[in-house]
Formats: sequence, C-alpha cells, structure tokens
Amino acid sequence: MTETAPIVMVTGAAGNVGRALLATLATRGHRLVAIDRQASAMEDLLAPFGGRERHLVLPDLDLFDAGACESAIRAALARYGRIDGIAHTVGGFASATAAEGGPDLWEQMYRLNVLTTLNIFRAALPPMRAAGRGSLVAIGAGAAIKAPAGLAAYAGAKSAVHRLVESFADELKADGIRVNVILPSIIDTPQNRAAMPDADHKAWVQPREIADAIGFLLAEDASGVTGAFIPVSGRV
Repeated sequence: MTETAPIVMVTGAAGNVGRALLATLATRGHRLVAIDRQASAMEDLLAPFGGRERHLVLPDLDLFDAGACESAIRAALARYGRIDGIAHTVGGFASATAAEGGPDLWEQMYRLNVLTTLNIFRAALPPMRAAGRGSLVAIGAGAAIKAPAGLAAYAGAKSAVHRLVESFADELKADGIRVNVILPSIIDTPQNRAAMPDADHKAWVQPREIADAIGFLLAEDASGVTGAFIPVSGRV
C-alpha cells in the first residue's frame, strides 16, 4: 500500500459487483474512488481497508450529467493527482416483449447503460491522455451478442456499449488508454435468486469472479489487451 498504488474509480460501488470489486481491489492495495448513492454502505465496505483516510467516497453523483462526471474526475485528481483506471459497473436490466417495450423503456435502457458509460469514460480522457496511460472497463452482456426473446431494449443498449468500447479502444490505443468490456451471464445476486427461485443458482457467475476479471483488465498484466470482449459466464 504505497503511494504508487493504482488509483481506480469504481461506479456502482455499493452494488453486488461493485462491492466485490471494492474488496478485490482494496485487498490488492489500490486506492479507490467509490461512487454510489449509498455513502454509508461504501464507507462500511472500505473501513477495513483504511476508510476515508485512504479512499475517496463520492455519493449522490448523477452519472447522467456529463458535468457531474467531470467533477468526480476533478475530485479524484485533487485527492490523488492522477486516475489510472475506471471500472463502470452501473447499468440497468429490463425484460419486455417487442409489443410491451415502448420508447420509454428503450430510452431508460439507453440512459442507464450507454449514457452513463459515455459520460464517465469521456470525463477521464483528458488526464489519462496527459499521463499517456489508463484503463477503462465497462459491463456489457452476452445478450448483446445474440439477443433472446424479450430482451430487445436491454440487448440493444448493451450492444451500443459494445460499439462504444470498440470505437474508443481504436481511437485511444495511440494514447496508451485501454478500453475493454466484460460480458457476464446471469450473476448470482439476491435479486436474481428472488426473480428466478427455481433456477440452478450454482451455474451462475459469482460477483467475485466478475471482480477478478475486471481487476485483471485494470492491471498492468493486461497492458496488451484493448478492445476485448471477455465472457465471464460461470457454468451457464
């Protein structure tokens, strides 16, 4: 836990994947910028790893607002002087048939999945370009590779996330900035267990497994990896 430890911003830090990622990265000695509406939950998670003395907690950040995302990056720079990586775990899921899923649902899926990714990644580009390095990791979906029935709006939004990652990765490789995406299958969360009580939960991917994959993409061990789509599908 030295001053050269990586500085990583985690959005959705109090969510199922975010919690696992905070624990994974903090255990490895990273200094974290944790973003979520649940300030107390983030503080509880980070307390064993130095709390606010070591990590920066930014509650109530509006990821739909590009200016707010830029403010979050400025806060990270003011505290640490740099930002090495961003793991964006915020997103949204909805199931609806073509007849049920009207424009409001499509807009909701776009805003939660695409707009938030775009805003936080774009905000990080100036300091990362200046440093000549950085790693951006998004959450995509296997359903965006081949969309099943009832997931058109969700799969469409996640497909847009995939195209964003592809384009950013190509644009930014000369700047030393890597951009990659994780493709989870069904994640073993309390919410998913409640929604699908009769499913084989043992086959689902664990939040910790997703966190480990994100941790790899953030690390220098993955210095040659950009524009990659990494399936983390458990045993589904």
